[in-house]
Amino acid sequence: MILKNRHEILFLYDVSWANPNGDPMDENRPRIDEETGINIVSDVRLKRTVRDTLQELGFEIFLREERKEDGSLKTKEDVFAKYGKNPAEVLKRCIDIRLFGGTFALREEEDNKNGKSKGKKGKKKESLAFSLTGPVQFKFGHSLHRVKVALMKNTSVMPSKTDKKQGTFAETYVVPYSLIVFYGVANEKAAETTGLTDEDVDNMLKAIWVGHKASTDLITRSKLGHEPRLLLDIIYKPETLTHMGELDKLVSFDSDRGDEAIRDIEDGVLNLEKLKVKVEKYRDRIQKVRYKIGDRVRLRPGIEEVFAGVDLEPFPWDSEV
Repeated sequence: MILKNRHEILFLYDVSWANPNGDPMDENRPRIDEETGINIVSDVRLKRTVRDTLQELGFEIFLREERKEDGSLKTKEDVFAKYGKNPAEVLKRCIDIRLFGGTFALREEEDNKNGKSKGKKGKKKESLAFSLTGPVQFKFGHSLHRVKVALMKNTSVMPSKTDKKQGTFAETYVVPYSLIVFYGVANEKAAETTGLTDEDVDNMLKAIWVGHKASTDLITRSKLGHEPRLLLDIIYKPETLTHMGELDKLVSFDSDRGDEAIRDIEDGVLNLEKLKVKVEKYRDRIQKVRYKIGDRVRLRPGIEEVFAGVDLEPFPWDSEV
C-alpha cells in the first residue's frame, strides 16, 4: 500500500575505535567540524549502509557495484539497460530508488534521422535525463559530544616494491568513541511519485538497525565497531500538515566525563526531556510510535514517559534482530 502517513525517524548509533565516515579529500580522516569538534557523518554514508543491507536481505537495488567481464565497473547506462531503459520498471523493482529517489543523466547514441543505432562515424549523442525526489530524506548525522581523532600507526610485513628489505608503514585515522544521531523524514506526498509503500519503509528501518550491527559493509577493518542504540519511527495521522522537526536537536548525552573522554554508551545517559516537551505539543497529531532500544542504553525520561498517551509498539521485525 502506498505510504499515506508522514514518518519522522530518529536514529542513534555509536562507533568505537573506527572511522564512521572518512573524508577522501583529507586523507580519509573522520569528518570533524573544526569550530565545535563535533563528528559529522553524511547522509550518503547512511544510505550506502541501508542499500548494502537491503541487498544482503534479498532486495533489488539500483545503485549497486557491478563489474563487467574485464573487471571494470558497469556504468549507470549499463545498469539502466537491464531495465529496458524504463524508469517505471526501475521503480517497480528497485527499493532504493523508491526510498531515496535518484538523478539519471544517461547518454544514448542514435541516428539523427530515424533513431536507429549507427556506427562510430556520424553518431549523435542524445541524453536521457530525469530526476526523482526521494520520499525519504536524512540530514547529516552528528555526534552528541566533541570527538577526538586518533592516529593509529602500524607496519606491514609485506615489503613495498621500492624497498624490498622491510615492510611498509601505514596510518589509520579513527575516533575512540562517537555517539551519532540521524534525523529523517518519510514524505507521503513524494511517495505518490515513486510508489513508496509502508512495507518499503519497514524494510528500510530494519536495514538501518541490522546494517549498523551486522552488515558486511560495516564489518571491515576501518568500520568494525558500530552499534545501533535507539531507533524511533513517529507516524503521524493522515492529512497532518506539520511534524515536530529537528528531532536530532531534542536529544542530548549527559555524562560526568569530559566529551573527548567518553568511551562507552554507559558513560552517560540519553536525555530525552526536550523531546518529551515537544511530543506534548504534537500528541494529538501522532498516530503511533514504533521503537527499538539497544542493550545497555539508559534513557531519561523513559520511552513510555516521553510518549505518554501515544500508542507505543516495537517494530514488526524486532524479534528477528
